[in-house]
Amino acid sequence: MSNEKEMKPSSGYTMIFLILLTIVAGIAGIVLFRSPWFALLILAALFLSIGFFFVYPNGSRVMTLFGEYKGTVKEHGFYWVNPFFVRKAISLRARNFDSERLKVNDKLGNPINISVILVWRVKDTYRAAFEVDIYENFVRVQTDAAVRKLANMYAYDNFDDHESEVTLRSGMEEVNVNLEREVSERLHIAGIEVLEARIGYLAYAQEIASAMLRRQQATAIVAARMKIVEGAVWMVEEAINQLSKREIVHLDEDKKAAMVSNLLTVLCADKDASPVINTGTLNH
Repeated sequence: MSNEKEMKPSSGYTMIFLILLTIVAGIAGIVLFRSPWFALLILAALFLSIGFFFVYPNGSRVMTLFGEYKGTVKEHGFYWVNPFFVRKAISLRARNFDSERLKVNDKLGNPINISVILVWRVKDTYRAAFEVDIYENFVRVQTDAAVRKLANMYAYDNFDDHESEVTLRSGMEEVNVNLEREVSERLHIAGIEVLEARIGYLAYAQEIASAMLRRQQATAIVAARMKIVEGAVWMVEEAINQLSKREIVHLDEDKKAAMVSNLLTVLCADKDASPVINTGTLNH
């Protein structure tokens, strides 16, 4: 539960008028009555002037008095408070954090490099000021921890884990949603609101990158070959059916086998087949 409470201090313009009036009264007393006691008014006015401060748009000041939290000023303007108040400035602006590339293991134990882009801002100034030591460092450390945990939950790609439907590479939308949820839970203690969290960089680690690239290429080649063979078989079947249906030529089992072999060779070959003109019968 948040312990933050907003504070509305005195207007700085009113107090500056009163302090100036006090200084004028002190100077007038010294001049007219020749009494040094009026100098105390000037010293008091100078001491009270320590209480002036500004709050800029999307900024705040956390007020403490002798170690006790008194409130937070969030509305921008010119204010005055008790000079004994300690005023800690905390920005409420949105901030962008691009983490370093971390070397972690994915679900299958493969080393990968990953980084995250985080957009965040302080929502609860009490938690940011008193629940953690330095909230900026807390954001960096907890974000790195969340990224490491997320990487261990998914495989890099589904060719490594055929039972996995969501991977770091292909399921980016769902992964980013889970990343944002994980980071938000970790930063809640510091009063931090996560506006956006997404993976900024993802790649295999250098020591296995070349091997994994060859594996991806091999997987793509096998998939392409399977498609070619599937299409070639359908075309051969259709050709034999059409020849038999139209009675263009009568083929026995040996001739069908020879025709299937030749058609599959032509359709599945990497290079264009060289045409051969048969001037005799099919048996020669």
